[in-house]
Amino acid sequence: MQITRQADYAIRAVRYLTHQGANQRTATSMVAKEMKIPPSFLAKIVSQLSIAGLLHTSRGARGGVSLARDPKEITLLDVVEAIDGPILLNECVGNPADCVFNGECPVHPIWVDTQQELVARLRKTNFASLAK
Repeated sequence: MQITRQADYAIRAVRYLTHQGANQRTATSMVAKEMKIPPSFLAKIVSQLSIAGLLHTSRGARGGVSLARDPKEITLLDVVEAIDGPILLNECVGNPADCVFNGECPVHPIWVDTQQELVARLRKTNFASLAK
């Protein structure tokens, strides 16, 4: 299992902006350069993070991107789900009725527990703690 490249880039971008300061606008070209993210890819990521309420964007000579919330209030789960959607290890975790074994699968509880642990870990890891 692996997160998407887009989610990895989004995490890099938010980490970089965390280090810049809460209200500091930063040019996307600088974020792309410093975090080694293709600029065209970053534009799409910034848009998705902005729609999710994690980033503020502004255009123009004094434009750029900045965090929309305090880094303590932005979690890894927020960023990953803004890019990739809800985490779902297996479709049966989201809807057990979709499983051909209909709840009689010995692996189902393992998928459920594993997903719960992963989501809990991502939810409790905020960007302020990653900045330390």
